[in-house]
Amino acid sequence: VVRANNHTLSFILLVSIKLSFLSVFLFLGRPVDITCMLQQTSFGITFSIAVSCILAKTIMVCVAFKATKPGSPWRNWVGVKVAYCIVIFCSIIQILISVIWLTISPPFLELNFLSEPGQIIIQCNEGSVIAFYIVLSYMGLLASVSFIVAFLARSLPDSFNEAKYI
Repeated sequence: VVRANNHTLSFILLVSIKLSFLSVFLFLGRPVDITCMLQQTSFGITFSIAVSCILAKTIMVCVAFKATKPGSPWRNWVGVKVAYCIVIFCSIIQILISVIWLTISPPFLELNFLSEPGQIIIQCNEGSVIAFYIVLSYMGLLASVSFIVAFLARSLPDSFNEAKYI
């Protein structure tokens, strides 16, 4: 039996990891316009949801231990609604970045005549390279913030061991 500090968030985390792994199949086969648009954006959104879940779970563990002190103002921040708000807020930012990318300069199908003489390579052009790097940078920012929060949580009391139920 595995017990988690927020089973709904754990479920969302597992589903988003699974979807980010499944987004690899968009890169296989002959590309068409719709798969070109979905390749980077689907991975970016699902991976951002996964990292947001990890961030929310880590923040909630830190807040829970700060709220144990009598008269602590952190008691107002303990609850599942805060964790859901973190996941929704962080995910909506990535969704907005992806929608702006797809609106302004979406990825498109491209025929490459120059790579290999005598062959035509059908590939996806990323459209706006800047938007592509913004999507990647946002995922890196979320991962960095998650790492920093996890680093700050390393000094939790020894009585807390989330793995003891595994």
